[in-house]
Amino acid sequence: SGLSPNPEKDIFVVRENRTTCLMAEFAAKFTVPYDMWASNHVDVSGGPGPGGGRSWRLQRSSRGAAARCHGRQEGHNTSRGQETFWRLSLIQFTYDTAERTYFKDAVGPGKHTASSHQLSALVTPAGRSYECQAQQTISLISSDHQRSVQLLLSEVRIQPFDITADFVFSEEHKCPVDQREQLEETLPLILGLILGLVIVITLCVYHIHHKLTANQVQIPRDRSQYKHMG
Repeated sequence: SGLSPNPEKDIFVVRENRTTCLMAEFAAKFTVPYDMWASNHVDVSGGPGPGGGRSWRLQRSSRGAAARCHGRQEGHNTSRGQETFWRLSLIQFTYDTAERTYFKDAVGPGKHTASSHQLSALVTPAGRSYECQAQQTISLISSDHQRSVQLLLSEVRIQPFDITADFVFSEEHKCPVDQREQLEETLPLILGLILGLVIVITLCVYHIHHKLTANQVQIPRDRSQYKHMG
């Protein structure tokens, strides 16, 4: 069911046999070139698909357009041994340029299908959710003169397997862009803390040195202050 009050962003939870098998939250838009390469945006912000097994499907249809996302979970040999990941492996987008709601005055209107080619996206370790606030672009090839259809994804949070409770995502696996932005945000703070620590240490050393110097016996330089014996 759609749970988001934002019309450009949907939250979907899919259940099978009273078990949540897929949760997804994201904003998505397709940029479709047609006619004289004018662009048009079609909002297809996610939708439900059946769970179960080690594959998953997310689909959404609206007037004149439909989108389907397919994914799977599989194991890979790494330096740390056998590890399991899930990923998005296929995207198909069908649209009808005769639908005037989205396509205005299209020349040679008709139905077309745009598909991804050898896609491996959103790769995430098993048992974790995928999260990416940054915008990602995935290119699809359309049957309409092999034109390139762009899928724009943002504010993504998705988990197709190993869900322990409804509406509760597992520990997130952030996309590289989010990781880099997080590092850029925390790096100045870390450098500031290091600089502050250096200043404190310097002041402490100066204070200790000043105190030790003050406690040393001062030898008078004026000879008249010396006492003469004999």
